Amino acid sequence: MATELAGQTPAADLLREKLPDTVQAAASFRGEETIDVPGSRILPLCKILLEDPAFRFDFLTDLCGVHFPDRPFPFQVVYHLYSFARHARLRIRALLGESEPIASVVSVWPGADWQEREAFDLLGIRFEGHPDLRRILMPDGFDGYPLRKDFPVEG
Repeated sequence: MATELAGQTPAADLLREKLPDTVQAAASFRGEETIDVPGSRILPLCKILLEDPAFRFDFLTDLCGVHFPDRPFPFQVVYHLYSFARHARLRIRALLGESEPIASVVSVWPGADWQEREAFDLLGIRFEGHPDLRRILMPDGFDGYPLRKDFPVEG
């Protein structure tokens, strides 16, 4: 199955050379690689993944947020990337603390704009440097973030 904690995957090994102390864990399952990184390192990492010829991940397929309230880093921002040139996929999980912001990747992949707004709107994840971070699905006056596990489900 998947290798965990400081696992060996081709992308993780290359990234460890280019950005030491960024890849915290790596796994590979059925050819799809996943790496865990601290949220504070996401912007330089994404710039390398787009610009470096060894990677060339030129398409942000998806960006979403996940809430695990019982973990030391309760939030994850998950990036699914695709390289058209290499026909390769990569999943990045950026780990965040309770009220820790993360840098916006709109400057790297402009399509991240509405996806970051959705993660902000539904989970309360703040994206620093986002050009227009405001609610996109919920009404402006809505109180709370409905995809958090601690959101009350009864009236």
